[in-house]
Amino acid sequence: MKLSLVAIALIILSAGCTQQDQKVKNYTPRTLTNNEVFNDFPTNASDSISVLSNNEEKGETFGAKFRDSTVHIQADAADQSKGPTKFASAQFINKQKTALLVQIADSSGLVPRPFLIAVKNGALEVISLYRPSKGKEDLKFSEGVKKIGATGYLVNNDFFITNVTAKVYLVKRQNPEERIQGKVLLMSPDKQTIIFAVKDFLYQVNYRTDEVVSEPIVAGSPKGDEAAFNKWITTNYAFTKNKSGNTFLKYHDDNRIVDMKEFK
Repeated sequence: MKLSLVAIALIILSAGCTQQDQKVKNYTPRTLTNNEVFNDFPTNASDSISVLSNNEEKGETFGAKFRDSTVHIQADAADQSKGPTKFASAQFINKQKTALLVQIADSSGLVPRPFLIAVKNGALEVISLYRPSKGKEDLKFSEGVKKIGATGYLVNNDFFITNVTAKVYLVKRQNPEERIQGKVLLMSPDKQTIIFAVKDFLYQVNYRTDEVVSEPIVAGSPKGDEAAFNKWITTNYAFTKNKSGNTFLKYHDDNRIVDMKEFK
């Protein structure tokens, strides 16, 4: 009889643990406030976020867990799923693991949907990394989360998130109604100016100060060969600091040899 009671207790305990492991909490994303910082230090170890890895037939996906619940992001009103949200990518942007940059796994071919999952004052929240855009080539230039060296992450040409300090900047657009219609080329040596190749010019924006410079791409640049174009830029352009102390790429016609360290 005693053995039967013990067995029943173990079954109940096991069921309770299984239900706890499968507990899901829904989060509705909020809008980002410009230049927010998501670098909270946890009071307790349970205040950090955990990343779950799932090996599936179509590739690896990820999930997020906070305390005893896995995270479900209700990205739109039609999303009534009760299961945890699957992410195509997930990377922490601070050392204490209280800020996680994710991208929802989506096979529809639409613009990637990135979000920030962050702990603030002991509570978890989800922040939308989306800005409306009417750009004709948005699909071409919206590449989701793109790591830029060790400095941080560029998100759909619209946000720059610094690594370690977990600060989110809104990247100033050429046209307020559309995201930057160009490919990121490189960053300035001080890691504050992002250079985009946009048709016939280099659109350069200092994400900290919002100062922008549009430098024409002079005649003679290679077309259709990205590697050759990048090499041509490093040969014919150099970084110069202006009166405001910001660094931008400028054309030089003296064919001087440029130190490649400037372009790292």
